[in-house]
Amino acid sequence: MTEKPGEFPYTRGIYRDMYKTRLWTMRQYAGFGSAEESNRRYKYLLSQGTTGLSVAFDLPTQMGLDPDHPLAAGEVGRVGVSITSIADMEVLFAGMPLDKISTSMTINSTAAILLSMYVLVARAQRVDVKKLQGTVQNDILKEYIARGTYIYPPRPAMRIVTDLFAWAGTEIPEWNTISISGYHIREAGSTAVQEVAFTLADAIAYIEAAVRAGLQVDSFAPRLSFFFNAHNNFFEEIAKYRAARRLYARIMKDRFGAKDSKSMMLRFHAQTAGSSLTAQQPDVNVVRTTVQALAAVLGGAQSLHTNSRDEALGLPTEDAAKLALRTQQVIAYESGVAAEPDPLGGSEFVERLTDKIEREALSYIERIDQMGGTLAAIESGYIQREVQNAAYTYQESVERGETIVVGMNKFQESGAKPFPVFRADPAMETEQIERVRAVRASRDATAYQKCLDELERSARGSDNLMPSIVAACEAKATVGEISDTLRKVFGEYLER
Repeated sequence: MTEKPGEFPYTRGIYRDMYKTRLWTMRQYAGFGSAEESNRRYKYLLSQGTTGLSVAFDLPTQMGLDPDHPLAAGEVGRVGVSITSIADMEVLFAGMPLDKISTSMTINSTAAILLSMYVLVARAQRVDVKKLQGTVQNDILKEYIARGTYIYPPRPAMRIVTDLFAWAGTEIPEWNTISISGYHIREAGSTAVQEVAFTLADAIAYIEAAVRAGLQVDSFAPRLSFFFNAHNNFFEEIAKYRAARRLYARIMKDRFGAKDSKSMMLRFHAQTAGSSLTAQQPDVNVVRTTVQALAAVLGGAQSLHTNSRDEALGLPTEDAAKLALRTQQVIAYESGVAAEPDPLGGSEFVERLTDKIEREALSYIERIDQMGGTLAAIESGYIQREVQNAAYTYQESVERGETIVVGMNKFQESGAKPFPVFRADPAMETEQIERVRAVRASRDATAYQKCLDELERSARGSDNLMPSIVAACEAKATVGEISDTLRKVFGEYLER
């Protein structure tokens, strides 16, 4: 091959030396119950060698609902940590110097609120927020496509995204303002080609929206990041990452006229495939995760999370999370694969697969362009139908036995052995309700209401929403109250 790692169009990796000089960031996606419990888990993971935090939020926090909202019942702290106000965020990161760690927050509809709270905690720690490093997912389009934790209709939701871009560019310039996610599209059942195509189509929509809002491409594109799945088909996954990098570089250069090389570099986090894990024979999930993680590393990921073997049964136990982290560490320090950038580059098979995925993904993007762009394709249901059809086809092949899932439709075992399952304490929900009510009782009611009124005024006008959201968080407004203020102006999205 004539192309080298670190050279446009970055098929072989975005850096010349890749892991020879710096390994990928090892993250373990974690969060459950209360802020105190999650804080303890984060400190445990850091003590075991995790090099970056990755925060999971519960469904009420993701949906902009406080713990005492009727729809939050039974969901508080279940699939992530419950964060209701700045008070919770302070506890979540207590004892953690935010200028020395990289934090990723998997949050979308309420991303602007949670990021505001994080910045306020950093200020309280007297950290220079301009040096904060991390990522906020902030990818609302994939929620309409695959995941469903949206609040507002797509167009005002896109305004919040681009307002965050503009604000962060000045206030927290080293922060990744979005993690454009193919992961959840793949988890919903898409093919590898669809994962690349729909993720990059989403990226095009965000970039176009930011340009329409008056931002210059090179002022924000270097802080865009991506989030991909690491699935089972080893060589297809490696080729997928290579194709995505090359296609993105060409889109940024040719379509958007980017001049800064960093604007053309697709930086991505990978997570092993949660949908591939089985409740049957959960120890086999360790093997799946290892194969998937190795594909992500050989494909050039900048950051990686490895799933725990017990995640098809419940939240990860400490031991399972540690073993998942050790999987990354063995790949990094014992396998030798980090010693050479793109070690499979030049393989006829890998190069042919890379070309095929790029070609087929580009065909999808061109079809979406003809429909009027990603928003139009989402609003018509086209992208959702394509993913649903792919998921249905795959499930049929599993049920017919054409696709083998070890331990599930072949090589089954009778009489399953007991397996330890971690459960969050249900009493935590009552405690969290009491906590949010105490926060409401303790705040300056006049200042809090003034901040929400200012946020509503900004939302009805054209001012950047972020300063008002930060002020509301500082006045101890809750996630639910801030979200309700925006609901009043923007309404709520109902899928057709």
